[in-house]
Amino acid sequence: LLGIGLSCVVGVLLERVAFKPLRGLNPLISLISAIGASIFLSSSARFIFGPDERPFPVHFESHIYNFLGIDVSMLQIIIMGVSLILIILLYIIVNHTKNGRAMKAVAMDADAAMLMGIDVDKTYMFTFLIGSALSGVAGILMAVYYNTTYPTMGTLPGLKAFSAAVLGGIGSIPGAVVGGLTLGVAENLGAAYISSGFKDAFAFLALVLVLVIRPKGIMGPKR
Repeated sequence: LLGIGLSCVVGVLLERVAFKPLRGLNPLISLISAIGASIFLSSSARFIFGPDERPFPVHFESHIYNFLGIDVSMLQIIIMGVSLILIILLYIIVNHTKNGRAMKAVAMDADAAMLMGIDVDKTYMFTFLIGSALSGVAGILMAVYYNTTYPTMGTLPGLKAFSAAVLGGIGSIPGAVVGGLTLGVAENLGAAYISSGFKDAFAFLALVLVLVIRPKGIMGPKR
């Protein structure tokens, strides 16, 4: 809980410092700011805690279950369960709450949303709060799964998460799920039948191929 809370605080501070001054500008500028913020955070963590891996000893029952010929550990089942619960909660928040509807309105047109009485600043802050909390949970799940932590362990998964959102269609929660599954299948098929050394490359190759055919993503708007 402390890690998730700290992640939320950092996320809200970043929104105030690195993103609020850029509102209304070219979205590419915000993307560059996000990349810079990511590098700053990982470098700061490396400076404070050091570059070496640190153990994260959390032990779960090691029993392996077999589903349709696929071996799945208890820890993997727990991680999948937590992820599914969070996806459902996020979908409910975005689509069935006042703050969620405000998020969608601001995403479509912030100026129009402001004219309709929506507190745009509060909505942006709430969005970053939700995203930071989810990032904190993801970091904890990764640390538990690999039994270790280090400052840059989230860099590649973060890129893949962004790629999954783009692949599925920006703004679509079901699309992000489909995008993530597509990347995962592409990775593992490529590793199994071609070479495990290019495992990460296959995921991004799948992203490029899909976006060439459907630039808005798998479940994004047709126009």
